[in-house]
Amino acid sequence: APSLKFSNHAIERMSSRGISYSPEELTRLSEAVKKAAAKGSKDTLVLMDSSALIVSVKNNTVVTVMDKNALKENVFTNIDSTIVM
Repeated sequence: APSLKFSNHAIERMSSRGISYSPEELTRLSEAVKKAAAKGSKDTLVLMDSSALIVSVKNNTVVTVMDKNALKENVFTNIDSTIVM
């Protein structure tokens, strides 16, 4: 299966917020997105240990990444599933 891609926007957000993922975390993330795809999800919010990601399941692409601390003020629209890791 093709590995998860990160949009330029997501990459910028990660570098500006000092967020990075280990190969193990990326594998877990990829598996989680595959499960979401199997359930027919198109866009999912993934809650990881210290960050949250919006993933376009159909494009296998991380659209944006944010620090968990930034979640409080955020309203997420256009998602049809949530994965808690």
